[in-house]
Amino acid sequence: MSESLRALAQRTGEALQRAGLMLVTAESCTGGGIAAAVTDIPGSSGWLDRGFVVYSNDSKVELLGVDPALLRTEGAVNEAVVRAMTAGALAHSRAHIAVAVSGVAGPGGGSPEKPVGTVCLAWQRRGAAPVVQTMLFHGNRDEVRAHTVHRALEGVLQLLHA
Repeated sequence: MSESLRALAQRTGEALQRAGLMLVTAESCTGGGIAAAVTDIPGSSGWLDRGFVVYSNDSKVELLGVDPALLRTEGAVNEAVVRAMTAGALAHSRAHIAVAVSGVAGPGGGSPEKPVGTVCLAWQRRGAAPVVQTMLFHGNRDEVRAHTVHRALEGVLQLLHA
């Protein structure tokens, strides 16, 4: 893990701990990378409740309750899907804040509408509306995933300071 990501994960953990809040992750394209980054920080059990790796559409439905019709009509890389993922992660955890990501990390799988590097992210505090963002990250598969993890943690910090 890069030093900048480690520092960001540390700041995220400190902010969550100060606020007395727990985090849950719902990850598709990062394959658990967000949870891995935060569990590299000692004491993360004090602020990370759990992480869901929901790479397949079936897992999004089974573990988080995402509507299969939404996945069929919109595809997994969609703002409505990551909204549903944060809601499902909060419903299936004891966490106060959820972050969800779904994207096209590459090298294949892109389309003109959703090129490689397209990532949808959502952050939601229990009882509040989610914040959603679609990003286009550049680079190879590892770089897209690393950018996604970084942006996901930045968004958690932004939500905490809003």
